[in-house]
Amino acid sequence: MTATAAPAACPQCGTHLGPALLSCPQCRWLVHGAALKQLAAEAERAEQAGDLATAASKWQDALQLLPQDARQAEVIAKRMHDLGERMVQSPAGKAKAPAWARGGGAIGLLLLAVWKFKFLVVLLLTKAKLLLLGLTKMSTLLSMFAAFGVYWQLWGWQFAAGLLVSIYIHEMGHVASLAHYGIKASPPMFIPGLGAVVRLKQYPPTPALDARVGLAGPIWGLGAALAALGIHWVTGAEIWAAIARSGAWINLFNLLPFWQLDGGRGFHALNRHDRWMAVGLIGTAWFISHESLLVLLLIAAVVQAFGKAPEKRDLPVLIQYGVLVAVLTALTRLAVATP
Repeated sequence: MTATAAPAACPQCGTHLGPALLSCPQCRWLVHGAALKQLAAEAERAEQAGDLATAASKWQDALQLLPQDARQAEVIAKRMHDLGERMVQSPAGKAKAPAWARGGGAIGLLLLAVWKFKFLVVLLLTKAKLLLLGLTKMSTLLSMFAAFGVYWQLWGWQFAAGLLVSIYIHEMGHVASLAHYGIKASPPMFIPGLGAVVRLKQYPPTPALDARVGLAGPIWGLGAALAALGIHWVTGAEIWAAIARSGAWINLFNLLPFWQLDGGRGFHALNRHDRWMAVGLIGTAWFISHESLLVLLLIAAVVQAFGKAPEKRDLPVLIQYGVLVAVLTALTRLAVATP
């Protein structure tokens, strides 16, 4: 957002204005009033046209030009919250699940979960343009090459390249979801030994929307792991099985319901009942697989289950989280040679 240059003095009361001030300290005149009116008009037009993501982005830009204690900031924050709720609940673009996947009980829930995830690999293929777009950013490329050099020394160039692509696809899942909801963010930045990060320039206005942005990374990461596994089945090359298993482990770690990890963001949208459901899912996955990483997830999930939780249920987030835990855990148990 490009704001107008701040005047040296308030045109209403003559008070000297510092370059970083958003309002006059004497009379509360808004420094960027003209830009705020323009953004509000653009947001209204976008909302009337049904483009909720653009409307939310415009309101977010406006919020950055307002003092935090301004009355207008409170009004805009509520407007953004309402838009966030509408974007999550909007039926636009959502396909209706087939009748066989809408049955009641645990079997119906499992079938619905499988149906929701059936387009994982297809999703990656149809988003090829977006995936390539991320590689046009110099910061992404330079940090990727730095990480590639470190991983090459540890495991060889083939495994290093596959692992980096898996991590990159995970991060671009966040980028795609953020773009879908009109939230601005930086391109992925690789940190050798720690993976990669996407820095948000704006923040999701609701826990439900934030959960979907958070889980988008593991969803895309799961798609990358399944693609690697498919290549392994076709070629018989063990390196692809190793990439699939390692990518799955990284994405499973990101489901840890702690701090700003993807699992933590997902858990913020779950009510207390669904948090305990997630605890049961994690515990079941550990009992079946004996994957030691699940012990960390289980401990963090129990702590979160006792913490503050929303009252409203968000079943899609619970389904996504549960399926991710189940499938990623299965992939971490692949019997492959250590790269």
